[in-house]
Amino acid sequence: MTTYIPKITTIPYDVFASPSASILLPIALGSAVGYSTSPKDTKETYKAMKQPPLRPPPYVFGPAWTLLYGLMGYASHRAVTTTAPFKILSPDLSGDLQTLYSAQLALNLSWMPLFFTMRRPALALANIVTLLGLNSYLTYRYFAVDKIAGYCMVPYLAWLGFATYLNAGVGYLNNWDISESTLATRKALGKNK
Repeated sequence: MTTYIPKITTIPYDVFASPSASILLPIALGSAVGYSTSPKDTKETYKAMKQPPLRPPPYVFGPAWTLLYGLMGYASHRAVTTTAPFKILSPDLSGDLQTLYSAQLALNLSWMPLFFTMRRPALALANIVTLLGLNSYLTYRYFAVDKIAGYCMVPYLAWLGFATYLNAGVGYLNNWDISESTLATRKALGKNK
């Protein structure tokens, strides 16, 4: 049983019907959010925070997210178009997948402003935990209709798990305060390691 989700913010079927549009939409939106949060300031903030072990260097995130956005977009194309012929038997099947995908994309795109612009690691952690849960369910649903779509989501789930660890680690190590004034004070005192 699926809970009713309003379709107001669902990406239109025509986007999912096109493999290139499905792939390029999340890449373009992710790039727009990344550049709108001022990459230089984001890198400086990233360097100023106390970091948990295993954190990757900042230059890894752009290529990793481009690949993951492309994979999730292709997965959505395959899953939604595979279910489209079955609309007669289950009218909400592809619509539910479109809505779930749209919701996870919105959550994904809101994480960076929550963390780097608003500097709210606890709120960003709540966002990414919700995102991980939603994508776990979405991946399960994708596997049910198309194995390739499901497998395309596995790297994204793995990265979200790792990103959740990084978000929680940064929050904990920085006492859940990564405000500009706190990071500047810490930097001046030489305590950012």
